[in-house]
Amino acid sequence: MAIDVTAVEQLATDQASLKAAAGLAKPGKWSGLGSSHDAALIWGECAGSGAHPYRVTADLRDLGSKCTCPSRKFPCKHALALLWMHAEAILPFPAADTPDWVVEWLGRRRPASGAPQPAPVASGVPGPSAKDLGAAREPEPAEDPTAAGRREAANARRADDTDRAILGALEALEQWIGDQLRLGLAGFIDDATARCRRIGARLVDGKAAALAGHVDELPARIWALPPGDRVRGATVELARLVMLARAFRAAPRDAELRRAVAAAERREALLDDPAALRITATWDVLAEQVRTRRDGLIAQTTWLLNLGDGPRFAMLLDFFPASTGRRGSAFVPGEQFVGDILFYPARAPLRALLVRREAGAIDGPPHDWPRPAAPLAELLTTPFLAEPWAAERPVLLPPGRVGIDQAGAPWWQPHGGTTPLPLAGEATGLMTGTDLTCTAALWSAHRLEILAAQSAWGRIGHG
Repeated sequence: MAIDVTAVEQLATDQASLKAAAGLAKPGKWSGLGSSHDAALIWGECAGSGAHPYRVTADLRDLGSKCTCPSRKFPCKHALALLWMHAEAILPFPAADTPDWVVEWLGRRRPASGAPQPAPVASGVPGPSAKDLGAAREPEPAEDPTAAGRREAANARRADDTDRAILGALEALEQWIGDQLRLGLAGFIDDATARCRRIGARLVDGKAAALAGHVDELPARIWALPPGDRVRGATVELARLVMLARAFRAAPRDAELRRAVAAAERREALLDDPAALRITATWDVLAEQVRTRRDGLIAQTTWLLNLGDGPRFAMLLDFFPASTGRRGSAFVPGEQFVGDILFYPARAPLRALLVRREAGAIDGPPHDWPRPAAPLAELLTTPFLAEPWAAERPVLLPPGRVGIDQAGAPWWQPHGGTTPLPLAGEATGLMTGTDLTCTAALWSAHRLEILAAQSAWGRIGHG
């Protein structure tokens, strides 16, 4: 049974637990790892501060878990780390007979979960494994409708509690933004890291973990701007937070808004959604971005360009602990492949999952990129009208050229146009001075970050 890191993130009670779990998801911390023969259960022992390691187990069918540590959080950091290591395949979980302590836990939780359990092992005589019992197990009794109704009511109460917590956190965020404007943005910029950490902690406590991550990265985005643009950049960043908070209040059940504020849907839920947008096309790998976040996670983003019909771009986003080191990529910038992409629900679909990829290279020369079908002003403004709280959106630019001004700053300018756009970072090599027939870039409403471009000389990658 497969799980992903997103599912583990959603289990965490707060960001501190997730960060602590990332620190524990290391080979040197664990021993006795194993899994049941039907791959439903995993277990292991994690070294702690005492003389004896903590025993940790989890049921992958419903992500229930148990740990012998004294933590009052559920799941605790040890259970999160165990699930994380399984999701990321950091260590192997060899199939083995289920230990007695796991069998005992599974037996105690069966009345609540209905999960089947393996038989215990008699003294010196191996009993049948969970796999063997699968064929002989008696049918489960029909679920009590009264119990099902109570469970649904409990789920509804938890959902209402979560919504109230998020709305309270968003109210605190707007008050905090008002305080920053009242005190002056110059002071906010100088002290942005400490101030954003404080409100970020409040957002995590209010179950707005995704928004907390965005706020935590806000100082880095502001300080990446030239000094003269930082006040304007801070104004834009705070305005985006206000728009997102008010949009969530207006539609708290909107999947796209919940993804931006709370957490993304589980991968399994998206795969099981018959209404999810699925596109089969030829895709061009534009670029890969790997960034270490302040919470100890590494964000790996792969940008794809659709060479057929449907949404023009797809963003594949994955997270893994920084402690595991950089992982290899399944993509090479510049390659093209045929595959199925499944998009998360959104007004302008972008984040997606790769469902299927055809083996082998595409026959013949690489496919040309499509040309922009709208005026430049429309290309730059339309994505933000659909999602005004977005930090950046990909855009496909018409023919143009990158030049350097007298101050040494790089700009992109369309052929025959008089509206140059400033670039983030530096522009070197063939990227400067070459006629670019088509350029794929990220537009943040005030700066471009070039992903890749095409020219008469061929493809040019940025950086």
